[in-house]
Amino acid sequence: MKIVDTTLPGVKLIEPRVFGDDRGFFLESWNANSFADAGLDVDFVQDNHSRSAKGVLRGLHYQLDNPQGKLVRVTAGRVFDVAVDLRRSSLHFGRWVGYELSAENKAMLWVPPGFGHGFVVLSDTADFLYKCTTFYDPANERAIRWDDPDVGIDWHLDGTAPQLSAKDAAASRFAEAEVFA
Repeated sequence: MKIVDTTLPGVKLIEPRVFGDDRGFFLESWNANSFADAGLDVDFVQDNHSRSAKGVLRGLHYQLDNPQGKLVRVTAGRVFDVAVDLRRSSLHFGRWVGYELSAENKAMLWVPPGFGHGFVVLSDTADFLYKCTTFYDPANERAIRWDDPDVGIDWHLDGTAPQLSAKDAAASRFAEAEVFA
């Protein structure tokens, strides 16, 4: 497994070793020992699976209290996946990184606690799986507008408006959002 540092400290791009032949493939998507050796000594308590249609944008989500770390991957289709540093004390506060995750490239992204997270579906549909370090807590969930100019994410939408949930359409502006210390 190859674990690559990104331009945001703590966020990691993970490229698993894939063993394939004409029958299919095998990969190890989580191994506590391998991840701990790479500095990711985390415990997961919840797995989630979402399916979304092309143009659906989910995010930018985070939990202010009881923040979640997330290990995310795509098992069908492809998405553009984004993490935003929401730690006011960080030198990288308000910066983002984004990567294409797909069933084809099998890459994963580690989004640590203290970051906002979101993705947009680039294929006709996408199955998105994520392991979380804490349980979902709707009372503490927050969202920042996907198109906030202070963050300036290039979602690769080519001028097409994304499909948003009501919650995401009403999300806070970055400058007004509750963030981490």
